[in-house]
Amino acid sequence: MSSQYITVRETAQILSVSEKKVMDLIESGKLQAYKIADQFLRLKRNEVVTMLSSGQVASETAPHTYTPSERAQDFFYFNDFYLVSFAVIGFLLYIIFFTS
Repeated sequence: MSSQYITVRETAQILSVSEKKVMDLIESGKLQAYKIADQFLRLKRNEVVTMLSSGQVASETAPHTYTPSERAQDFFYFNDFYLVSFAVIGFLLYIIFFTS
């Protein structure tokens, strides 16, 4: 699934640099970052690919791999509101239909 906006971690993987290096590029103005819901930084995928193809960033020797446990943590971190909402709705439906 290809999204127009990507996270700092995905940007670091594409550029083969650390997340700190990506944040440094954002702070120096070489990459444009966008805040989604005034909280989460996102970058445009096409801008990152353009920077990669231009050779402006030298890749680092130790790229960070995105492990399945980190993916799970990110999933629960970014979707906690929806998960809690579904649990509350399920509980309320149980009370409505299965209690006397």
